[in-house]
Amino acid sequence: MMSSFLFRAMDARAGIFIAILGAAIVLVPAGNLFVPESSPFHVPTYAVTLMGKYLTYALLALAVDLVWGYCGILSLGHAAFFALGGYAMGMYLMRQIGTRGVYGDPILPDFMVFLNWQELPWYWYGFDMFWFAALMVVLVPGILAFVFGWFAFRSRVTGVYLSIITQALTYALLLAFFRNDMGFGGNNGLTDFKDLLGFDIQADTTRAGLFAASGIALVVCFLICRAITRSKLGKVLVAVRDAESRTRFLGYRVEHYKLFVWTLSAMMAGIAGALYVPQVGIINPGEFAPANSIEVVIWVAVGGRGTLVGAVLGAVLVNFAKTWFTAALPEIWLFALGGLFVVVTLFLPKGIVGTVSQGWTALRQRKISADYEAGSDDPPSAPPHSPAARANITPPKPPAPVPGNAEPQPAE
Repeated sequence: MMSSFLFRAMDARAGIFIAILGAAIVLVPAGNLFVPESSPFHVPTYAVTLMGKYLTYALLALAVDLVWGYCGILSLGHAAFFALGGYAMGMYLMRQIGTRGVYGDPILPDFMVFLNWQELPWYWYGFDMFWFAALMVVLVPGILAFVFGWFAFRSRVTGVYLSIITQALTYALLLAFFRNDMGFGGNNGLTDFKDLLGFDIQADTTRAGLFAASGIALVVCFLICRAITRSKLGKVLVAVRDAESRTRFLGYRVEHYKLFVWTLSAMMAGIAGALYVPQVGIINPGEFAPANSIEVVIWVAVGGRGTLVGAVLGAVLVNFAKTWFTAALPEIWLFALGGLFVVVTLFLPKGIVGTVSQGWTALRQRKISADYEAGSDDPPSAPPHSPAARANITPPKPPAPVPGNAEPQPAE
């Protein structure tokens, strides 16, 4: 069953994507650890960390594309799930500091000692164990998404109203985590991490390992999303996206499908946040900012909504441009980001991958039609998104002329 599930996820595009990402997972850490610094092929540690951060952003964009591109749920609050996963990992990393903190308290983090906390809050229990923290990384965002989706989807809240509610959710969490009495570090958040699973978090080997872990998580989540979207479940999700009322009329429990894909997407966002925090070294309430969620939607739109690969590509390209612009022209970065979204909306509504794929399909169709008109025996196939192609119908050949007659006889 698992082999057939993964087989559905594979095609030429997925194979190329996984091959490129697999090569990066191997070559980037190898270039950092085994190639001498004097070599032009050496990958500096800061570049490994930067690219690892891009991979976590790509995983977050993949989660948004799953719900928006295939189910039509425009989420403006996925930064909340990303930040919750990051806080779960940050709590584990804070518990690992122990007596090496500024105040030397073996139990309480430094910010709690500074605020005169007398004991560790109950919701910090268990975070001294990695397996518990890893479980919370997926459970906390997943449970929040399930509860939110249960009420929202059963109430049939859709469209812009759902988007506004998701943004209100992440803004409410932003305000809550800013409070010092919440026990999450307030405005400063969680930082000053020392080690992860006993490894120095600043060491080159740890940085390379985190990059590889981010790449592997992206591959696994991509395969899961790809298998879902190419299955019967994926066809129902697309039907919900395109004609929700008609799908419900046909007897499908639309809210169940929405709830499943929404919860899965939130868990993926939590994993992305957990991998993000040890690489950047801090997590604070700023990660809940609604602007972050809007920026993720821009990544997906630029790369190509409903393509999965496009979401990854858009996240990497936009963040690479952000890195370059903020260093070279920091005062115009926000204008460039807004202009990019406007240009994509007006001239590339399908994004980079969607536009290229559409152009390639049209080119192949014209070539097949030209070959057929030139005398080829194979009839031109229907466009891939046409009703005939979906029904696997091949256009019939024209009837052959009967000898002795000026015009061909009608087909029987």
